[in-house]
Parts: sequence; C-alpha cells; structure tokens
Amino acid sequence: MTGTTSVHAGLLDMDGRETKIYEEAAALWRELYGEQPPVRDGALLLDMITQNLSLCEYERLRSPYLRPSTITGPRRREARAG
Repeated sequence: MTGTTSVHAGLLDMDGRETKIYEEAAALWRELYGEQPPVRDGALLLDMITQNLSLCEYERLRSPYLRPSTITGPRRREARAG
C-alpha cells in the first residue's frame, strides 16, 4: 500500500479489534520495558506482561455513588459455607 508508512508491518492482515488490542498491548510494553515489543500478537503480548504479576488481595470497591447491593465481586469462602 502506498502512503501507509505509519501502519506497522504485519498489522495489515489483522482485523480492527485485533489491531487495537495489539496497539494497546504494544504501548503498555513500551511503557513498562522501554523497548519495542518482541512479538506482533496482542494477546500473546498481554500474556507475557501479566505472567509475572503477583496475585494480590482483592479489596471490595467502595463508592459513595453506588449502593453495596450493586457492587459485586468474589465472595469469601467463609461466606459461601453458610
């Protein structure tokens, strides 16, 4: 294609959704590691980024604008046993 120098090689065969996922994942990779991403697959890039994240304790969302009944999340094991 003429005039598509801003389009990354390899992105032309991706659909719009896959292209957006790759672009977002690549931007995140560049922010985290300060270099170009090693692969051109958005889902794989996200897996590479998140595989080393540690699990953290879940804290329930609290907001003065939402009723507690409208905020859902994982229940603690003790609560399910009752």
